[in-house]
Amino acid sequence: MATTADFRNGMVIRHKGGLYRIVDFQHVKPGKGGAFVRSKLKSLTTGKVIDETWNAGSSVERVKVFKKPIQFLYAGGDDYHFMDNESYDQLTVPKEVLEPYLPFLLEGMTMDLSVDEQGNIIDVDFPLKVTLEVTEAFDAARGDTAGAITKEVTVETGATIRVPPFIKQGEKIVVDTTTGQYLERA
Repeated sequence: MATTADFRNGMVIRHKGGLYRIVDFQHVKPGKGGAFVRSKLKSLTTGKVIDETWNAGSSVERVKVFKKPIQFLYAGGDDYHFMDNESYDQLTVPKEVLEPYLPFLLEGMTMDLSVDEQGNIIDVDFPLKVTLEVTEAFDAARGDTAGAITKEVTVETGATIRVPPFIKQGEKIVVDTTTGQYLERA
């Protein structure tokens, strides 16, 4: 058990029957009345962010989380197969856990897997940036250069990304996995 004084960004707690990661929190001491803690919690099952308020000193159930380095091997149906880099065991991660990252997932990619004390998969710590090769790119329209003009390209995973008009087929680009936006050439 922990109290609201123990809150830290990234801490995982059990709340309302589910697992939540603390995204942001703020201790508030109004001029009148008792102190309280206002927080934003992200559900690790649905990805939904909720706002929650506790009285200062309230108890919450903290979940111990362990990180395991894993490597993506292959996809089979709705399951994605990974190898534990320490024990070389194969792990199966359900599609729902990886849903936001599927457009950027490459064979051989390494990342960290968050598991609880019982070995249940909680979350995947996907890299914030990935380098992908452009497999299909068309030239931008002639004279279409004023302002922030972009064009769509297809990368090796099949995802389409908006990039500046000077990016050509065969080039490698760096993509932000949280927003899906082009960052720079690799």
